[in-house]
Amino acid sequence: MASSSPSPSSSPSPSPSPSTSLPPRVRVAAYVIRRHPSPALLVFDQPAFPEAGPQVPAGGVAPGEDPEQAVLREVAEETGLTGARVVRRIAVDGRPHPETGQPRLTTYLLLDAPPDGPEEWEHRVRGDGGDAGMRFVCRFVPLPLAHPLADAQDAHLGRVEPRWVAQREAAGRGRPDGARPLS
Repeated sequence: MASSSPSPSSSPSPSPSPSTSLPPRVRVAAYVIRRHPSPALLVFDQPAFPEAGPQVPAGGVAPGEDPEQAVLREVAEETGLTGARVVRRIAVDGRPHPETGQPRLTTYLLLDAPPDGPEEWEHRVRGDGGDAGMRFVCRFVPLPLAHPLADAQDAHLGRVEPRWVAQREAAGRGRPDGARPLS
């Protein structure tokens, strides 16, 4: 989203708070789990932005698209993985974007990964969206995770399987503010 700055001849006005001026960006995030030989979560890194850290496939919901359609599209766009199956919705998380403060409403969904396929691969995003041309290094990492994911994206893994509780929850920090379960 582009921002406009005042022209030199206009007087600057106070900027409204992002949480009060913008509707939340409706998003989905995918916990794609490969169950065999042992549980593993699909994550990816962006070599062009190593500071972003490992993350799960996630992105915006298009107008008229339901979360189940959106999550399958995002998984395919960001990782190239097809054949995953949506199992259920896990939680809705209302935390704002960590850098911009833009309001977000993210539905986390559980997906079963196809049983075959590589453990690690590279994928270049096609199409004309904001991620077009980006290169992602995708892999399945064992659960429970050894390290937290970017943007606290692992915060709801304990709702899928209590043994997969994210380190921040195990350390007593609980789920992030603005998150609520769906069950």
